[in-house]
Amino acid sequence: MIEKIKNNLLRIQENIVPYTVNIIAVTKYYDEEVMLCAYKAGLRHFGESKAVEAVKKIDKLPYEVKENSTFHFIGHLQSNKVKLVVNHFDYIHSVDSLKVANLISEEALKINKKQNVFLQINNANEEQKYGFDKQTLLNNFEEITKLKGLNVLGLMNIAPLEASKEQLNALFADVKIFQKELEEKFKFKLNDISMGMSNDYDIAVSNGATWVRIGTKLFS
Repeated sequence: MIEKIKNNLLRIQENIVPYTVNIIAVTKYYDEEVMLCAYKAGLRHFGESKAVEAVKKIDKLPYEVKENSTFHFIGHLQSNKVKLVVNHFDYIHSVDSLKVANLISEEALKINKKQNVFLQINNANEEQKYGFDKQTLLNNFEEITKLKGLNVLGLMNIAPLEASKEQLNALFADVKIFQKELEEKFKFKLNDISMGMSNDYDIAVSNGATWVRIGTKLFS
């Protein structure tokens, strides 16, 4: 398993040359044994989307792995799971409302933490997907960035699975344009974009992604 992951990781890295991108190993469908193999293969960023199940897995990992890994929450964050996620995850990629942003900040301040977050935008306007529409984020952005428990790093996006290459290019390019719009309007630096998964990471990277979330292409 370790060699398979190493080979898959090398292939992914070759596909995104010359860009330098952070690769998050999405382990939500895999147990702690696979996470350990991924760690031994050189991966240090792990993405999970179900809070309770993820924390159970993380707690089973060897001390060295936990201490030297970074954990990313990438799924929809329910209000009643905010405390659990803030206490166990280094990054939250899926802040999709002002309410959730406030709750994260409150919980982070209780433990003297500044939580790294991305603001999720749904620029494809998919009804079944979470995320801010652009106008709502424009309306809420200043209030969110002033929350003392948050370190707002950038934007996060999930593209429709059925999107064509042309549609993906347009959607990902739009995220980058919107990032610049927010920076200019609010004089607030957004250094990162979390977008791209196994089926579209190369397109995302070419459009400015700094973090990609990959599961299938690493482990299959």
